[in-house]
Amino acid sequence: MKFPGQRKLKHYFPVSQPKPVLPTSEVRPDKDTYIVGLDETIVDVIANVSDQFLETFNIQKGLSNLVDADTASAIYSELTAQNSISDHFAGGTIGNTIHNYSVLADDKSVLLGVMSANITLGSPAYHYICHTSSKVDMNHLQGVPGDIGRGITLITPDGERTFAIAPGDMDELDVDHIPEDIIAGSAALVTCAYPLRHQGKPIKPAMLKALEYAHNHQVPTVLTLGTKHLVEENRDELLEIIKKHVNVLAMNELEAEALTGFSDPLQAASAILDHVDIVLLTAGPDGMYLCGHTEDDLKRETTNPIKSGSLADFNRWEFSRPMLREACKQPVKVFSHIDPYMGGPEKIRNTNGAGDGALSALLHDISANHFHKEAIPNSSKHLAPFLAYSSFAQICKYSNRVSYEILAQNAPRLSRGLPEREDSLEEAYWEK
Repeated sequence: MKFPGQRKLKHYFPVSQPKPVLPTSEVRPDKDTYIVGLDETIVDVIANVSDQFLETFNIQKGLSNLVDADTASAIYSELTAQNSISDHFAGGTIGNTIHNYSVLADDKSVLLGVMSANITLGSPAYHYICHTSSKVDMNHLQGVPGDIGRGITLITPDGERTFAIAPGDMDELDVDHIPEDIIAGSAALVTCAYPLRHQGKPIKPAMLKALEYAHNHQVPTVLTLGTKHLVEENRDELLEIIKKHVNVLAMNELEAEALTGFSDPLQAASAILDHVDIVLLTAGPDGMYLCGHTEDDLKRETTNPIKSGSLADFNRWEFSRPMLREACKQPVKVFSHIDPYMGGPEKIRNTNGAGDGALSALLHDISANHFHKEAIPNSSKHLAPFLAYSSFAQICKYSNRVSYEILAQNAPRLSRGLPEREDSLEEAYWEK
């Protein structure tokens, strides 16, 4: 076959020129923009069951139930016999979040946790790796001799999700496998409250060490609360951790009530803002709230319809950008709310991962601010120490859109990115 085109006389691959540097999947703290997530590595088995099935195995509906290996095997066998299993997915609230972040940002993230040292075909570890974005750097995982966790998500006809979790070795992550340099170079550290359930396991001090590293290096720290039951059992310890280390707190309305005592999302968010900088609160069919702080002189009034609830005109300043409370001379609390995207899917079959999707969008905006500040430090976007690139209202729209995609596809992890977001007058304002 004749080679197409004109051949050059010099070498086709010039030997005198430096070799191009190929892209690497491993994070480089001095060059890359990325986030770090610490999680209990677990595979989700998704199944549709009746309420009677939960009663048979003494599983409390709507909660996260720890079960031993024998019970988990019995549940799995019964689900297989009933042909109730719809799929296997890589799971974990933080695993979902950083996977979605990497899909949205088309960029790197780092996962801290454990992984089976020997991976066999069809094992939990095999399913986990198969369903995780190649942009997620797993080079810092700790090898363990056993299996990672297996979480069985049981979905009843009313759409409620209940978890039966067999931990395996997922809580064996130790402090020695928390890389300080990786956390120090990140745009944010995100973890969850689930390790607090395991007082005697090494993952709890490992999580606290990661939070300490992030705090010492002024890296924004993000915590998700897990479940209402977990918050009720560990409320005092959680509040201590939140006050000491956390910048961004993510939860649903039930977890917020367990933490603050307020059933109203606005009142709960306002109370939590006395301790953190940003609150992301998902309230099911009522939509989502994003709340935080901004400098009084920098607050911007919305052009959207003004809303009132337990707080009058609460969204008036939602075109403002989030800031660390300690960076404000005169901090002002800002509240933004958005209804479910276009009313939500026609039928919600599974809410698993919707909150994780919303959080991944917020993390993407925080990392975008980090990247832009590194690339163009003299931009007008950085005249003040903002925590995120966009306004509360714009992040709300973005988070809501991602949550919709999760609900619509009936899976906890995005399989593709989103179309480009619409321009808005509010966003154009900040580009001036």
